[in-house]
Amino acid sequence: MSTWRFDAIGTRWEIETIEPLEPERRARVGAVIADFDATWSRFREDSVVSRLAQSGGWVTTPTDAVAMLDAYRELSAATAGAVNPLVGGSLSALGYDASYSLAAGDAVAAPPDWPEILTWDADGVNLASAALIDVGALGKGRLVDLVAAALDGVAGAFVVDAGGDMAVRGEARVGLEHPFDQTKAIGIATVRDQALCASATNRRAWGDGLHHVLDARTGIPVRTWVATWAFAPDAMHADAVATALFFDGGPALAGHWGAEWVRMSTAGVAERSPNAPVELFIGKS
Repeated sequence: MSTWRFDAIGTRWEIETIEPLEPERRARVGAVIADFDATWSRFREDSVVSRLAQSGGWVTTPTDAVAMLDAYRELSAATAGAVNPLVGGSLSALGYDASYSLAAGDAVAAPPDWPEILTWDADGVNLASAALIDVGALGKGRLVDLVAAALDGVAGAFVVDAGGDMAVRGEARVGLEHPFDQTKAIGIATVRDQALCASATNRRAWGDGLHHVLDARTGIPVRTWVATWAFAPDAMHADAVATALFFDGGPALAGHWGAEWVRMSTAGVAERSPNAPVELFIGKS
């Protein structure tokens, strides 16, 4: 296998293919990532979402807006509003802002009426008032899907891995990192022609118990679950399920979407769906 490694959207990417990717293919992948970042990054002053955050308004439908925001509608409903694409302001209030200040202020809830503030269709996206969109609940998964699509025509198996969110053509064996000890795994997953996405509160963590997985209803980081993994036919839905699993509605949404999953509590106990393709090494509830 040939491995191409690079950094983009704040994470390390590894693309494994049978043969090295030709320069034209690499350029195509780079263009896909650059376009997505220019639209959805809240860490760039010139991105579409940063411009919308200033005063709201209407923009021509950005890349993948309909697919992602339609999924957000289901994700929000399944978690009783705990997941919300206008949570960007809540993250910034706790210090996870565009400048990575990591200086936490008071927790701020995201607007609960977000589907009235943020509307979309095939022609455009409209933000009725200024708010900061954050697509972190499923955006990296969606980008993994777009990069995998850019590899159409590449012969044989491949793995697109963006910091642990991956799409696999063929088969890959993947260790599930222990959230309390990064030198260990809680199990081994077998990923066949599907996506695996993970989320953990030990990643992007700072301050006194602060991390990036917030309950949008309160603006406070979640405390019950520490790590999640989800398997689905595409990475966007796997990523969304991995986020939903931090909340009570996650397993039901996974079942509705045909996803399998594993999650680990802050007490170190694991739960899994019946058909999750995983061999676990730790105790199950």
